[in-house]
Amino acid sequence: MTDEWRGWQEAAETALYGDGGFYRSLEGPAGHFRTSVHASPLFATAVARLLVRTARELGTDAVDLVDLGAGRGELVTGVLAALPGIAPAGLSVRAYAVEIAGRPAGLDPRIEWCAEPPPGVRGLLFANEWLDNVPTPVAETDADGIDRYVLVRTADGAERLGEPVTGADAAWLRRWWPSAGPGSRAEIGRPRDEAWARAVSTLSAGLAVAVDYAHVRQSRPPFGTLTGFRAGREVQPVPDGSCDLTSHVALDACAAAGTVGGEEPEVVDQREALRGLGVSGERPSLALASTDPAGYVRALASAGEAAELTARGGLGDFGWLMQRVTRGPCPAAASGATGPVGV
Repeated sequence: MTDEWRGWQEAAETALYGDGGFYRSLEGPAGHFRTSVHASPLFATAVARLLVRTARELGTDAVDLVDLGAGRGELVTGVLAALPGIAPAGLSVRAYAVEIAGRPAGLDPRIEWCAEPPPGVRGLLFANEWLDNVPTPVAETDADGIDRYVLVRTADGAERLGEPVTGADAAWLRRWWPSAGPGSRAEIGRPRDEAWARAVSTLSAGLAVAVDYAHVRQSRPPFGTLTGFRAGREVQPVPDGSCDLTSHVALDACAAAGTVGGEEPEVVDQREALRGLGVSGERPSLALASTDPAGYVRALASAGEAAELTARGGLGDFGWLMQRVTRGPCPAAASGATGPVGV
């Protein structure tokens, strides 16, 4: 790391994914923050149900699961563990974990570990809190009303304004995040739009889902959302590799960029999405406490976990961007995988 001034996209790319970067550490993201995956196994169970539903919609007994931004494989591992109690007999699942870091020790050998999404898969591509870590340029409107790139110093996170925003970045701002006036800021989401479009394009058929904290054009935050996280605490965003660097996602822009095959994307909040997959925070009946005390305690604990996953003002407000792909099968897509997981 150096003290040079750079744009936020370049600085964050190095800090997160370069040599010695935050996402290459052995402890992984779970050592610094808690996602829905870590909050409760109910989340992985819901994704398992979604995978089974996707296989049914495709009319297949052999389906692919791609966990994009897999961390240390927690979600894909949880989905495979949940499938035996959910999937119909004979369903074959080929599982991929996509992550820039090396394969963690002890990971289920049935999971294929790769640095990029495999092309041509048929099934479910699931990206949980991945897009927020795709680095973006940051813009700020100066006193004359001109949008300028924000430059950052690696050593301490100090900022200054750089050149005016032009070209495709300026067009993105005009369409998706118009300036709120001098001093207002925006994260230019064009790299995320492109990343999502590339991810969706790897599906031959099936469903692509991006889950993230998000905002839409009608309610963009006037000063942006760029921040850092370290050891479970929000900290000043400094691009030195010592912390996560993240900002909310313009999911509406990603939805437009990822639209393929005439299929309109759907964006719902996590509360609605999980309830549609059988996750409810409803408390068990008190009658169960007298007939099955142990069962009541288990159901009560499950309800508490479900409540956290669907809570207003918390994880329940996350956006789910769901894009169906109907380009048709590509039988050769899964070549090179270690083999399907029979359920």
